[in-house]
Amino acid sequence: MMAGSKMSAPLALVLVLSVLLTGVAHAAGPEMDPYKILGVTRSASQAEIKKVYKRLAKEWHPDKNKSPGAEDMFIKITKSYEILSSEDKRANYDRYGQTDDTQPYGGNGRYGQRQEGFYFDESFFNFPFNSKNQRDFADSKYTLHFNQYVNEVVPDSYKRPYLIKITSDWCFSCIHIEPVWKEVVQEMETLGVGIGVVDVGYERRLANHLGAHRTPSILGVINGKVTFFHYAVAKEHLRQFVEDLLPQRLVEWVTDKNYLQFLSSWHELNKPHVLLFDQVPVVPLLYKLTAFAYKDYLQFGYVDQGLSETADLQKQFNINTYAPTMLVFKESIEKPADIIQAKGMKKQIIDEFMSNNRFLLVPRLVNQKLFDELCPVKQFHRRRKYCVLLITGDEETFSFGNQAFLSFASTNSKEVVRFSYVYQRLQQPLCDIFMQNKDTAESPAQVVILERRNAAGKALFKPVTVWNGSDDDKQRLLEELERLQKDPSILVHDAMLPELNNEFASMFVIRWIYASYDYLSEVIDDILHNNWREMMPLLSLIFSALFILFGTVVVQAFSDSSEDKQTKPKAKDGTKSENGRPPKKNFVEVTELTDITYMSNLVKLRPGHMNIVLVLTDASKNILLSKYAKEVYSFTGSLTLHFSFLNIDKHGEWMDTLLEYAQDAIQIDEDDAGNHKMDYTGYVLALNGHKKYLCLFKPVYTGEDIDSKSSEDEGAASGGRSRSSSRDDNPPRRSKRSRSLSTLQIHHKLDRLGLWMERLMEGTLPRYYIPTWPGLDKITPSK
Repeated sequence: MMAGSKMSAPLALVLVLSVLLTGVAHAAGPEMDPYKILGVTRSASQAEIKKVYKRLAKEWHPDKNKSPGAEDMFIKITKSYEILSSEDKRANYDRYGQTDDTQPYGGNGRYGQRQEGFYFDESFFNFPFNSKNQRDFADSKYTLHFNQYVNEVVPDSYKRPYLIKITSDWCFSCIHIEPVWKEVVQEMETLGVGIGVVDVGYERRLANHLGAHRTPSILGVINGKVTFFHYAVAKEHLRQFVEDLLPQRLVEWVTDKNYLQFLSSWHELNKPHVLLFDQVPVVPLLYKLTAFAYKDYLQFGYVDQGLSETADLQKQFNINTYAPTMLVFKESIEKPADIIQAKGMKKQIIDEFMSNNRFLLVPRLVNQKLFDELCPVKQFHRRRKYCVLLITGDEETFSFGNQAFLSFASTNSKEVVRFSYVYQRLQQPLCDIFMQNKDTAESPAQVVILERRNAAGKALFKPVTVWNGSDDDKQRLLEELERLQKDPSILVHDAMLPELNNEFASMFVIRWIYASYDYLSEVIDDILHNNWREMMPLLSLIFSALFILFGTVVVQAFSDSSEDKQTKPKAKDGTKSENGRPPKKNFVEVTELTDITYMSNLVKLRPGHMNIVLVLTDASKNILLSKYAKEVYSFTGSLTLHFSFLNIDKHGEWMDTLLEYAQDAIQIDEDDAGNHKMDYTGYVLALNGHKKYLCLFKPVYTGEDIDSKSSEDEGAASGGRSRSSSRDDNPPRRSKRSRSLSTLQIHHKLDRLGLWMERLMEGTLPRYYIPTWPGLDKITPSK
């Protein structure tokens, strides 16, 4: 008990001191947040901070702003800029959350903490674990939260890769990788790589979102895609990991043989081209990161000065070997538009160099994004941006005028004026608004000056001149630009501009192929490194698909074997089609011929195929279909025969129209046709949709009436004509025979259909050609 009380006294003292320190810190008042005051993010660059500061300082300067709180706000803005413009002060605020006015510590926080004359050594609480409060302050600078990752890191990963460490409290393994991690972070951050730290204990949602289930873990994020680091934590391995995150086709190797081809592609790609001359045998990582950040604006190439294949190229552009040299080529491939040369190029210098050369002297408007950047919307009266637009074509006849426009732009470049051109045939909706002669097939080139007013598309413009590239055209354009600087109201026309077509949309397929290749490479890499927990969803999907496929094959195999067993007895009985193929199924598939199936089953039937159509009524449907199936079953093995039925109660007019087309060949009894409506029940039509002919089967009685003829004789043309002649000689007997046929039992009407089908397959039945197939869209009303 005594020992317990002795231990509890120091613990109580520690708790009291902590409460006192917390109260004193809060008593100092709320801390000033320079990021909120300036309205910038924590990842804002010095250039962005300086730009915002200048704007806010002008807005809140007491000499210009007479509001009561303007002076206090101006002081806050100035102090915020002093903190964020100094790397040391900004790092101190990011790590400790303290400014100079709210600094609760003594002169050097490294040695201790001082508050109101109270001092204690912070090593008193220094436990050798990775706890939340005592974790290295360098990690707190890069701590990520879920919303911050989604809203800032993911969009920014399309411009630069991110290296993220997954850690947690009481992580003993995390302590071992800290020295390497700090060294890598210091190097990568200077190159422009984003850094992040995720504490699993406090950001479980973000860790699950990233797929990180163990600590420590290191992963990379690029283009919104997460890739895990699988190797031993070493500086060389992490550097190679970052390099492998980048796409493989960012930088092209350039030599004496291909440099002309590389530089000449500026017109096709609509981009300036950058060449880096250096003596290292591999492309520097800083150059690759720069190429990734500006891949939408510039095309990058690398020249190894140590190769003999690049000697002529170095001599042509007078490249010195003592320092890396960077050249930018625009419309001219013989002379670089800009050059930079320095030992140990820094990222800030390269970024400024690239930003100043993102566009050609006269770029082509190929999509809406480029249009928004070249011709931005007017924001302030003193920040007007005008675009001089040449509407032209890509034919040879326009080449002289296009070159003259480029020459004019290169000698009259101003900060407030941007020159560009557009191909009329590729951006027709935009050009129709600007062109005065819209109706002509081949419009001449024309120059237009425009100013965009809002993001919705409103713009003011003025057509200047028809452009032929002559000296008069140049002088007229120069005079208009001088007038524009003095009087912006000369832009008298206004219009709503449509969104530009994306002329590079076809390149999406190529990008998709590259993305698929990168994804497959990532999957193979994950499998090789046994990252099973992360691969479990994909593996589960693959095995599920294989199981379903295997199960389908097995079921199909068993069903085919059972069908073979069932059809064997019928095959022994001789139920084969005329070409020797046994029926594939133990039933006949018969579809109804309606206005929906009419086109596919008849009009657009493939060549060589025929549709065998049974004509029936609602009353005789079941009986005739059963008899029909028995008669045609042995012919279902043929791949060119289709079986259907037509309800005469619904489509009687179609039957009348069809036989009327073929009435010259098919003889119909006058008594049947004249005295009452024809009864087509039991008729069978063999219809060839491609060649437009039919063969007809008429039902006959096969019982005691010895005078009745076979069905195939009834369907023949000669039989029809002989009956017609006998009818003329003895009309009463033909009338009596017709009445007897109408009283036949329904199931006997198709007795001879099998024999008729055999003759159909032999090709011996007469064919009745028709000019066209009648429509089946009308339904006969019931009476």
